[in-house]
Amino acid sequence: MRTTILKLTSALALVTLAGAAQAADCKITVGLVMELTGPAGEYGQAGAKSVEMAFRDINAAGGVRGCDLATDTRDSQSQGNVAVDAATQLVQVKKVPVIIGGIISSVSIPILTSVTAPAKIVQVSPASSSPTLTALGRDGKTNGIFFRTITSDALQGVAAAKYAVDKGFKKLSIIHVNNDFGVNMVAEFSRAYKALGGIIVSDTPYNEKQSSYASEVTAAMAGEPDGLYLVSTPVDGATIARTWISQGGVQKFLLNDGMNSPDFIESVGADYLKDAYGTSSGTSPTASTDYFNKNYKEFSGIEPSNPAADRSYDAGAIVGLAIAIAGSDDPAKIKDAMYKAVDPAGTPIYAGKEFAKALGLIKDGKPIRYEGVIGPVSFDKYGDITGPFRLWKIVDGKVTTDGEMTTDDVNALQAKLQ
Repeated sequence: MRTTILKLTSALALVTLAGAAQAADCKITVGLVMELTGPAGEYGQAGAKSVEMAFRDINAAGGVRGCDLATDTRDSQSQGNVAVDAATQLVQVKKVPVIIGGIISSVSIPILTSVTAPAKIVQVSPASSSPTLTALGRDGKTNGIFFRTITSDALQGVAAAKYAVDKGFKKLSIIHVNNDFGVNMVAEFSRAYKALGGIIVSDTPYNEKQSSYASEVTAAMAGEPDGLYLVSTPVDGATIARTWISQGGVQKFLLNDGMNSPDFIESVGADYLKDAYGTSSGTSPTASTDYFNKNYKEFSGIEPSNPAADRSYDAGAIVGLAIAIAGSDDPAKIKDAMYKAVDPAGTPIYAGKEFAKALGLIKDGKPIRYEGVIGPVSFDKYGDITGPFRLWKIVDGKVTTDGEMTTDDVNALQAKLQ
């Protein structure tokens, strides 16, 4: 009898150890569709690393329901059709409950319309700012599953127009990427810029990844503008800017948020960008901002100032906390929990070690408010956020903050222009 009891005890111990090992090994996988290569590759690489860092921090705090968060990352190659194929595999084969991505709107929109909205799988974009995404939600075409951690271009265009006028741009030529992002950004900018007294002497779209943009630059130089508004990505943008300079274009630039890039500056040359200005979605610094800025480069090898880095960390953190709040992998429950992760009535939670506090509060059924790297945010019914805009300029080859337009400033100007 004693021998039998010992054997049973040993067997139970082995089962317990096996169960513990299995619990430690379990994973909840989130799909990432990021622009790791192509014109937006710089952003996607930073975005992927940021989400990985957010998941690492949540896992270090105890994980979600005893499991680690993991990523299954696919390269969209900055192309919508490639992104749709990748997202389809993640949803239909890997059965992921959430997709984070894309970075650019021309990738996020086809994922949303072709894959995530029909399947009712939560999608979170860290950096897609096209107003079309709001319109899709307003028209009832998203099933309420889309969220983003960047403000819409409808607001950024207004901020850029005011900044342009303040910096003395009276007659602008525009060169912009010919996709949903570029077309919408320029439309919103042009409306506001003209209302503020600015003159647009030419508006020239371009198609991506051309070997030469000489004809587009020649067209844009007609009318003797006093500056160029360049809405592009770092690789194509650098080629266009170099061509503009070599053809004798005035060396005064207004740039979109994606041009806030060390690679762009290095490729063009800091000496030619002494009169270059831009706008980006801003931040309201929190303890999360400080944590991210101090730790991100060591984790990723990428500067924390990369345009997609900060808000991609927040996208990952909010998704991870939402999965914890949902208590399951059910996308419908995760969708509802996205709002609860940033509940204005909740206890403030910051990035890093405070995730342990967040997970404890969630376990106790108490509300939390994640205040992220970009600041406290909340989602409206279309998954949009509002926030400030950073005004920046290039000084000695580095992007330097020149000021800020608050959310109230932008909304007041928007109302005045209508």
